[in-house]
Amino acid sequence: MIDRDGEVLWLDNGLVRLGLLPALGGRLLSLSTRDGREVLWRNDKLLTDRLELRQEHRPHGGNLGDWVNYGGDKTWPAPQGWERADQWAGPPDPVLDSGRYEVTAEQTAGTAVVTLTSGDDPRTGLRLTRRFELGGGSGYRMTLTARNTSARTVRWALWNVTQLGPGEVRVDGPAEVTELLAGTAFPEWQEVPGGVRVPGQDVVGKLGFPATTGRITHTADGLTWTQTFAVDEDAEYPDRGSRAEVWLECPQPRPLAALGDLDPPARIVECEVLGPLTTLAPGEATTLTIDCTIEGE
Repeated sequence: MIDRDGEVLWLDNGLVRLGLLPALGGRLLSLSTRDGREVLWRNDKLLTDRLELRQEHRPHGGNLGDWVNYGGDKTWPAPQGWERADQWAGPPDPVLDSGRYEVTAEQTAGTAVVTLTSGDDPRTGLRLTRRFELGGGSGYRMTLTARNTSARTVRWALWNVTQLGPGEVRVDGPAEVTELLAGTAFPEWQEVPGGVRVPGQDVVGKLGFPATTGRITHTADGLTWTQTFAVDEDAEYPDRGSRAEVWLECPQPRPLAALGDLDPPARIVECEVLGPLTTLAPGEATTLTIDCTIEGE
């Protein structure tokens, strides 16, 4: 069920197949069904179908315009920003986003578990851990942990970011939507029974969902990918209370100066899940669990 192919770890139970590349910030870079359909967006100019690098990778920092966007699913700290010490100035950064994650793997008769662990980031004070558990069904569980390895008290939230191709997103819960960022414009949305629908559209911008009940779904090409997660009604969340976020981007005629010269490489939908802001004394940790399922025709 766990296969190592050079730098890549493949988890396969016959229904779903996960491809992990620890050297690229602990990313999940392939998620495919039994008939080979890919769920995630991946930058094919940078990676082959076997997740081999087409060019040398080096951990790096810088502005958004310097970010090498490989795609896939990754975990970062929130809030994001470049103005204050309590904001994560990435991507990119050389440890949590583009650094190498260490690997442990274990396999039983019915379950495969791979844990990816970052280095210790001096700026945020954090060490991130991404644990993937694949059993016998058409889904998997991610358990994300941020531990304070510094000698100071810090306050962060876990922020999981998944890049997918063009499609429709549904966020369950009351229709409370926060306009967070307009690179070109804020994405349009509609209230639907039990939630909010964000249709596919050519825009660069982000919406936040402070009242989601813990379920976000992306549908495209006959596949529906769903994330479910617990929310804490009493906790404070980053980005004006956002428990989940949807970011859309599409290619532009020139890099977006207002976004650090971000240059979108494709039409991409990001489904983002956030944990609560948590104050961590040295040695303390916060955890976020996300269950992911795939349904298809």
